[in-house]
Amino acid sequence: MKRFIYELTESWNIALAQMQANKTRSMLTALGVIIGILAVTLMGTAITGIGTGFDRSMAMLGEDVLYVDRQPWIRPERWWELRGRKKIKTEYAEHLNRLIAATPDSQLVVAVPTSSVIKSVRRADNQVNNVVVQGTNSDFIQASPLECSEGRFINEVESRGGTNVVVVGHDIVTGLFPSGSPINETILIGGESFKIIGVAARQGTFLGLFSWDAMVAIPLPAFQKYFGANSESDIRVKVKDKTKLAQASDELTGLMRRVRALAPEKKNDFSINEQQAFKSTLDPVKNSIAIAGLFITGLSLFVGAIGIMNITFVSVKERTKEIGTRKALGARRRTILLQFLIESTALCLLGGIIGLVLAYLTCAALGAAFPSFPVQVSIQLVIISMLVSIATGLAAGLAPAWTASRLDPATALRYE
Repeated sequence: MKRFIYELTESWNIALAQMQANKTRSMLTALGVIIGILAVTLMGTAITGIGTGFDRSMAMLGEDVLYVDRQPWIRPERWWELRGRKKIKTEYAEHLNRLIAATPDSQLVVAVPTSSVIKSVRRADNQVNNVVVQGTNSDFIQASPLECSEGRFINEVESRGGTNVVVVGHDIVTGLFPSGSPINETILIGGESFKIIGVAARQGTFLGLFSWDAMVAIPLPAFQKYFGANSESDIRVKVKDKTKLAQASDELTGLMRRVRALAPEKKNDFSINEQQAFKSTLDPVKNSIAIAGLFITGLSLFVGAIGIMNITFVSVKERTKEIGTRKALGARRRTILLQFLIESTALCLLGGIIGLVLAYLTCAALGAAFPSFPVQVSIQLVIISMLVSIATGLAAGLAPAWTASRLDPATALRYE
């Protein structure tokens, strides 16, 4: 064991001496590994960021919330057959709540009506366009991850009375109130005045398609009074236990059939949606992107490994006499094999460390440029990158090291 440790230490010293003696060649050789580790680390970080952003977007829908809509979120093949479905009325929510209260051991908590339109929001000379205006009631906060960073949400009195109050998203505050608190200030929504009573905490975008921060919520009666003519409605239903979502969905389907007064032989003329509909569709796409991305970036690491193998073969040829001398003085095959394996591994480790430093700096720059995208080099990714560097060095150096260890001492000493 002591001999092995001595050989290992000596091999590292020889590897470092060779790298110092051939600095330019060592850096050029390690460049392939640097690029490979940089590419793999950045791709891994991007994949992790996409996954985090995807999960964050899914969380906005709520794991324990069911949505009653006119059509499914993921269009079926025969989507045109669904075009004739009747709209979902906001009155259904009150009917559902009565049925939920009358159902023993119901898996449902509360049904919340929501209607929405796109409008412009103004204050003095400032205006924000394409704002999603949602009409809802005080129960909305139960069936949504929304939280107020300032002020409060709509209460029951305002909800029933249709008071002209509004809870605004982060982007609305940024666009209309560059400085100062917006609480108790008045804004114009579609030309109608509303007093701000709350500011929703920043939530980000949903799959990069639209921003949840570019929304405002107002009491449903006020919404129906001013904007109800061209609106689209749905009903959000809070579930008691998210692990029993399928059971809750079946219960909600039965209740909605009663609300719609559908005969037993009639098909459902509504859809029950949940976040799983998006996940089941997008997860395979996300995984395919991850596999393809890692494969493509892995090719650059493979090219770097070939460069390490090539330069190690050159080193073996250049030092054939040295190998012969060492073997003639009693060096074992294991000692020679270990020496060249460690030299190739040392080059790959050098490239891996430089690649990780460059990846960290790149991620820091991207994080500063795009703060909404979750960019972070994880400890797991650093460990994996270093293990990949070591494995690359061992794989690239194995053939040259094996060749060196099998050299005949007499033939090696005569080599010119």
